[in-house]
Amino acid sequence: MFSAFERMVALRYLRARRREGFISVIAGFSLLGIALGVATLIIVMAVMNGFREELLNRILGLNGHISVYGQGIALGGFDPLADRLRGLPGVVQVTPTVEGQVMVASATGAAGGIVRGIRPADLMAREVIVAGLRGDMKAFSGGDAVIVGNRLAERLGLGVGDEITLISPKGNVTAFGTVPRLRDYRIAATFNVGMYEYDNTFVFMPLEAAQLFFRLPDAVSQLEITLDRADRVDEVRAAIYRSTDASVSVYDWQQANSSFFNAIKVERNVMFLILTLIILVAAFNIISSLIMLVKDKGGDIAILRSMGATRAMITRIFFLSGASVGMIGTLVGVVLGLAFAANIEAIRQFIQHLTGAELFSAEIYFLTRLPARVEAVEVAGVVVMALVLSFAATIYPSWRAARMDPVEALRYE
Repeated sequence: MFSAFERMVALRYLRARRREGFISVIAGFSLLGIALGVATLIIVMAVMNGFREELLNRILGLNGHISVYGQGIALGGFDPLADRLRGLPGVVQVTPTVEGQVMVASATGAAGGIVRGIRPADLMAREVIVAGLRGDMKAFSGGDAVIVGNRLAERLGLGVGDEITLISPKGNVTAFGTVPRLRDYRIAATFNVGMYEYDNTFVFMPLEAAQLFFRLPDAVSQLEITLDRADRVDEVRAAIYRSTDASVSVYDWQQANSSFFNAIKVERNVMFLILTLIILVAAFNIISSLIMLVKDKGGDIAILRSMGATRAMITRIFFLSGASVGMIGTLVGVVLGLAFAANIEAIRQFIQHLTGAELFSAEIYFLTRLPARVEAVEVAGVVVMALVLSFAATIYPSWRAARMDPVEALRYE
């Protein structure tokens, strides 16, 4: 497409001499701007993707994809229903659970919490829980044992083997009024799923003990259904209604977290548009540097034209000069962005250690580490966009150079 002569001249124009140093500076800033814009876009998209994936994995790993509730306060006859639901296509696991809000008290303080009653075998099937367990899981099968989130335990100054008191807001009615219902439990283990909201509030209890504590004999609060794919909720929801004659209420993860994940999606799109402006500004710098280069090289253009160079050759020479800045800047940006995204947690820890400031608070961002997930399609899209903007920026200066009259250009040299 480009001849050896055109490539030689274009490369020569990129290496500015002393009197053309200012043009070279502008071209250098253009290259730097494109590199930073591409790198920033890749990093931000990777962090947003990683943030969404980590939240989704932890939320679904702890809660399941679909929750089935009874028409009343509790769901009775749950075991036969659970057996029917396990036979539906796409269903991996059905977990009966009892859930309720409590006050968690210790000798050093108290905090609000959520008790979730679950069978030990079902709990051990939750990989996100098992991966962060610390303690004696065998003791959990006892009626007075619980598993507490590590941050909740730290906040109350507790450890494995200590006792906590759970206080239910639904108390016992006596002649003297309603007395809060409370009971002591021993901490068999602690867990850490890496999500602050869960680690700071959840308490797991054997299902039978939770039924006794919340006074739900032979009943549960809900059935949690885990699917083989998160996008099958609509299909399985319809199958649940068919198998239960619509006698239950079905609530899926999309409904439960729709506002949260929609906010992440909107923020991601807005950040993409804002950061694209960095590349756009760098493209305008390419236009400025090429226009100045064309004006400075008017005599050279005239000589080339008088020696037989066509307008198409002049166009290609200046197009190649500007496009080279865009291509090199894009390449540098991709390498920088991928390297940064791959080591973003280590970089965060280093900067945090260097400055002493907390850059990623778990209380605010829910997660305990900064995630990043690079998607090849998005990186390709950023590269294509940067190259298109860079190539588009060379069109007008190249056209102007080709339209220059050799006689007029030599007259004012």
